[in-house]
Parts: sequence; structure tokens; C-alpha cells
Amino acid sequence: MKYLDEYRDPALARRLLDELRATATRPWRIMEVCGGQTHTLVRQGIDELLPAGMRMIHGPGCPVCVTPLETLDRAMAVAGRPEVILTSFGDMLRVPGTETDLLSLRARGADVRVVYTPMDAVRLASDRPDREVVFLAVGFETTAPANAMAVLHAARLGLTNFSVLVSHVLVPPAMTALLDDPDCEVQAFLAAGHVCAVMGWHEYEPIAARYRVPIVVTGFEPLDLLEGILMAVRQLESGRFEVENQYVRAVRRSGNTAARDAVRTVFRVTDRAWRGLGELPGSGLELRPPYARFDAARRFAVDGLRPAEDPVCIAGAVLTGARLPTDCPAYGTRCTPRHPLGAPMVSAEGTCAAFHAAGRRKEVPLP
Repeated sequence: MKYLDEYRDPALARRLLDELRATATRPWRIMEVCGGQTHTLVRQGIDELLPAGMRMIHGPGCPVCVTPLETLDRAMAVAGRPEVILTSFGDMLRVPGTETDLLSLRARGADVRVVYTPMDAVRLASDRPDREVVFLAVGFETTAPANAMAVLHAARLGLTNFSVLVSHVLVPPAMTALLDDPDCEVQAFLAAGHVCAVMGWHEYEPIAARYRVPIVVTGFEPLDLLEGILMAVRQLESGRFEVENQYVRAVRRSGNTAARDAVRTVFRVTDRAWRGLGELPGSGLELRPPYARFDAARRFAVDGLRPAEDPVCIAGAVLTGARLPTDCPAYGTRCTPRHPLGAPMVSAEGTCAAFHAAGRRKEVPLP
């Protein structure tokens, strides 16, 4: 653990904070895109140690949280079929749908299984030719390569009982949608290091130039984030609007070309609905025609879905950074990690879960 400890050194953190306070002359507002970054910022209290007036805006970077309710309801409808084994990463099982969640559905007899990689689902389909195996393929550009490889492997094996329910989303269109909002307060971004490790950062360069916002690719440790914030503030103070890479130990501008090639082979860009942001043009992935036979949405037609969020939950506003979890009337009372109303309280990357785990509570006015 020594290597990680180097990125958690409190003395270095204090030096970065001192330099940040000496550099900032205005109350800048910076959005961290990734939910993993949010958890580090909140857990370590970094957002509360920034110079007076400076604010971190927590973005829609939780893949579980931005998965639209319709996808969850569709997954549960498919999982309810007796011939289906629905497979998923574990963090999707407790995300509330309109009426229930996958974990509750499994308790009532549906064959819902947790897998650690999509290849586990392919292996299951190969072992169980008598069952239809569906993998719930959600997430950002980080999980798309593994899901693409699973489809390619299923095709090589000639499997006819494997399919994927795809709800992949792409980060750059979400950033532009936020910046196009007239109420947007974001003046700089911390881009997610793991997304850029796959895709590189060339896609962010037109965004930085067009909207005049610095974008800094960062890692997920405390010193990564503090250095990334400092780099963003230096740009803002000097009037520069560029893409910089703090996460040099893991990210190159070109990304991972093999992973990108696999994604381009299997998927193509499409419009996609996001929880909190609605449908965004060119913000998602769908299977290309040569692999359409692996599309679970086509294989299992589901009609009559009427997705409906809990009326108390403000997950959409939390995901766009417009509201804080503590602004929600259900936060910490009706909505807790044990009994979540919305996805941001479930996921390990959700903002509400981050606040709750860090002991952040609502401010109660004195009588």
C-alpha cells in the first residue's frame, strides 16, 4: 500500500491547499465529473477545505445513477421471464425501478445473478444452452470495451442464447449539455481519469475551446484531486482554457487504442436517455447491425412500460449538480443506503451515498 500512501500524504495535501489559497482570487466553481472523485472529495473533506467561496459541483459521473428508469424497468421485465438468467454487476441490483428492484425480484424467484465481468455471463451462456442469458450492460466508456469483447467472444463461439441490454453513455455530450444550460455555473471540469485511460482526452479539446472552460484529467486519490483543482484554478486565473493531464501515470492523449477499436467494432453512437438530463443526442452506444442479434431489447420485446420516479426524490437535480443531497426532503430519513429512494443513494459512486457515508447531515435552523 506504500504507493497509494504517497497520494494520501497529509503534508503534501496541506502544501497544495496553501498554494491553492494563494492562487485563487475569485470564488471559482469546478465540477468533478466522476462519482469516484466525488466520494474522495467528500470522504476526505476536501470540498470543505477549499478557499472561501470556491465550490465543487458534483456531476453526473455515476454510471449506475444515470441509467434511466426505463432501462431498469425493462431489465426487470426481462428478468421475470422463466427462460431468462439476468446477469449484472452487483451495484445495479438495489437501484429502485418504478415498482421494485432486481434484488427484490430475485427474492421472489427470478434468476438474477451477480457477475464480476461480462465474460462470466458469456461463460454461463455457454454452459447453459437451455437458458437465455442476458447481461445488463451499463456504464460509461470505461465498461464499454469489456462489454464489446464479451459480444465479440459470444459471436466467435456462435452462441445464440446470449444477449446484452445496452445502456452505455458517453461523457463529452453530457458535459456540453450541462454547459448549454443557461443556469450552468460550471467554470472548469475535472475529467474522469479512467474514462480518459480508455478514450484519451482529444474529445475534450473542442469542448474546452468552444466553451472556454479548463478541463483537467485527474485521478481519484486526494492529492490527485487537489493538484487537479490547483491546475484548473491556475488556468482560470490566467485566462487559459485547455485540456491538461494530471493523471500522467495512467492516461495518454490517445487513450487505449485496442480498447477503442473493440468499442468501435461492436458499438455505434446513438441518442441516449440519462436520468436527470433527459435524452441527449449522440450520448450513448448501441450495437452495430452485424451484432444486433445480441440485442436483448430486440430479442425480448417489452411493451407498456410507464417509468415513474418517486415524487419526493430529487435525484435528477443532484446528478446535474443543481442541488445537494441535503436539499432533498427525504435525505437521511425516508432515503438511506439501506432503504434508498433513488440511485444516487445506492451506488458506491452516488453523491447521496457519499454524503451519507461521510456523515453529512441537513442543517437544522436553531429555534
